[in-house]
Amino acid sequence: MIEVRFTRHLKRFFPALGPLSLRAGSVAEVVHQIDEAFPGLRTYLVTETGALRQHVNIFVNGEVIDDRVTLSDPVADGAEVFIMQALSGG
Repeated sequence: MIEVRFTRHLKRFFPALGPLSLRAGSVAEVVHQIDEAFPGLRTYLVTETGALRQHVNIFVNGEVIDDRVTLSDPVADGAEVFIMQALSGG
């Protein structure tokens, strides 16, 4: 199992959002399963083509992912995934 955590401000849009335990082999699979648990969350994280949005970062075991286009970075059993959607504006 892997553990997925999120920045707190996403709770404004998804009040039940909290840490998840799931099985996935890649970051793309993580995003897919997150959207199954919280329908619509995917649109906050990735574009229509599946690429990571500009102001979103995903970390696997404390390291930012390399593949922001297809999210092919591997996620091993026991990994910790942190999803951060940066706030922007003035």
